Amino acid sequence: MTKNYAFIDSNNLYMAMKTLGWKLDYNKFRIYLKEKYQVEVAYLFIGYIPANSDLYRSLQKYGFILIFKESMTLPDGKIKGNCDAELVLQAMIDFQDYDQAIVVTGDGDFACLIKHLYNKNKLKLLLVPDKNRYSVLLKKTAKEKIDFISYLKSKLEH
Repeated sequence: MTKNYAFIDSNNLYMAMKTLGWKLDYNKFRIYLKEKYQVEVAYLFIGYIPANSDLYRSLQKYGFILIFKESMTLPDGKIKGNCDAELVLQAMIDFQDYDQAIVVTGDGDFACLIKHLYNKNKLKLLLVPDKNRYSVLLKKTAKEKIDFISYLKSKLEH
């Protein structure tokens, strides 16, 4: 049986959905990952904000494993909780445990991870949130193993 893991850049996903003007139903998204790509383990990398505890409980109830990064409030009031390093690290920690990975991001900072997974035949798919806004570095490294959440609005919208 195939054992696939998903590594989800939640900030990139959230911001892309906001730009696209629709809200992702995370429960439907988790079911989609399981049914379409046989994802057994779905990590969601997310900045921790204490006021969002209900959201975190819901995401865990849907079947996501949350990996938190402590958030900081910047001088302009924006909250920053970049989880790029945590996502790459977890993909490498679990490397021997999964057959293939689905990486959900449009951020070019992950090009080195995508390239490594691709070269080791461990990349099932790069699932980019917004077809119109993602790094060309990802396009080069994922090659034919790329698809877009923005095409799935009818299936995954809340």
